[in-house]
Amino acid sequence: MEIQAVSLEDIKDVATNTGRSIPAGEIDATFRSQYTDLISAPLGSKVLSFSDEWFAAAENLITPTPPISRPGVFVHAGAWYDGWETRRHNTEPADWVVLRLGTASGKVAGVEIDTAFFNGNHAPEIAVEGAFITDEADEEEVKKPGYTGWETILSKQECGPSQRHGWLLPNITEKAYTHVRLLMYPDGGIARFRLYGIAVPVFPQSANAIFELSATVMGGVATSCSDQHFGTKDNLLLPGRGKDMGDGWETKRTRGEHVDWTIVRLGAKGQIDHIVIDTAHFRGNFPQKVHVFAGAFEKDPGHDDKAWVEVLEPQKSGPDKEHEYKAELKEVAGRTYTHAKLVIIPDGGVKRFRVFGKRM
Repeated sequence: MEIQAVSLEDIKDVATNTGRSIPAGEIDATFRSQYTDLISAPLGSKVLSFSDEWFAAAENLITPTPPISRPGVFVHAGAWYDGWETRRHNTEPADWVVLRLGTASGKVAGVEIDTAFFNGNHAPEIAVEGAFITDEADEEEVKKPGYTGWETILSKQECGPSQRHGWLLPNITEKAYTHVRLLMYPDGGIARFRLYGIAVPVFPQSANAIFELSATVMGGVATSCSDQHFGTKDNLLLPGRGKDMGDGWETKRTRGEHVDWTIVRLGAKGQIDHIVIDTAHFRGNFPQKVHVFAGAFEKDPGHDDKAWVEVLEPQKSGPDKEHEYKAELKEVAGRTYTHAKLVIIPDGGVKRFRVFGKRM
């Protein structure tokens, strides 16, 4: 048996919940193709309470898009900032904000704090805590500053001005959490807060229930894609139909023969019942055709893996419409799959890709 060496730094990380610092340029590669941002606003995450938001609202922390700057713009409280900013001279050790996850619960793999455009007023240090709450009365308690049920997810970390900071935990948390609290020592500003991890869904009790196997809230993850120039692959698995083209998946224009693709790891192995491909808001830039494959894999596959099975032959697409496919499906009866691959021909935009079926 091979024995792996463990460094003193690794032991320290596990013992103190410090995590490993991830360079800004590696944050997306480290987290976004493996994990879900459990507190993203489009998933339904909510800010429940906060100590202060004098200069800028705490709800900005979970905006899915990158922060922006408006130099020279002032509001009643002061300069306009796209983030959460509290008053100076906090008399308590830290300012804080409590959030409910957008999934039923989740296990945490890492944290991102972005202090973009906060320079001279950024948060000097942060920490993250979690709690598992299922009762409405308990949720009222977790909103209060005196709640004592918090557990450390990430211990106190130093932050710098106007930059992305990432920390990968030594191991994904054994416990799932429903709520988190971001602590900012002692005060200042943070543009964005991301909590990366794995959704722990509540599956239907009936074995025959048909539900959305691919949904982020059910544990679905978009693991890779050919291109996401205008809109990210992760948007495909969000709930609802979105608000505009910005919250869908859109690839760049191409010339000549071409296809684009996205691979999705389903939240549970299942038997496919029907598929919905929604082109909401994509009116002059929808794909000409859509094409779907599925497969049963032990690990995330590549797009050219020979084990992919065609379950939907190329179908003509259209603008701003939910396209449902059931009778057109093949190779689905009696077969179970772990992954699905959406292919668009030749390129364009899709709002949602929904794979419905029974958990097996």
